[in-house]
Amino acid sequence: MTCLMAGAIALVLTQPAFSLHWTHSVEKVEWAEDWAVEGATLRLTRARVKGSGAGMEPGEGAVLQEGWWVWSPDLLVPSLLLAASGATGAGWHLCDGATCHELGAKPGEALVIAPCAP
Repeated sequence: MTCLMAGAIALVLTQPAFSLHWTHSVEKVEWAEDWAVEGATLRLTRARVKGSGAGMEPGEGAVLQEGWWVWSPDLLVPSLLLAASGATGAGWHLCDGATCHELGAKPGEALVIAPCAP
């Protein structure tokens, strides 16, 4: 089991990986990212987007697969900051393969996602 903090809520993940899915607030297309929890950091292992446009160009080495631009950025960060604008009609869906959680569905303060402290 892996622990991930989403704001003030601790989420127990069934595996040390999760995905984030959301709709881009300007282009209104789907975006998805796969993350791995590695100790006190988060590693972005894969990103997918259903189109391109304002601030959402596919990354280096992206290939088109079944309507999605897919690439592997390999980015390592201590946390993620998710800003809930309310412009998308929904928030983010954080899924660990077994369970999905909806985060930031309503506009408000930014939400920090980070591994739980040891």
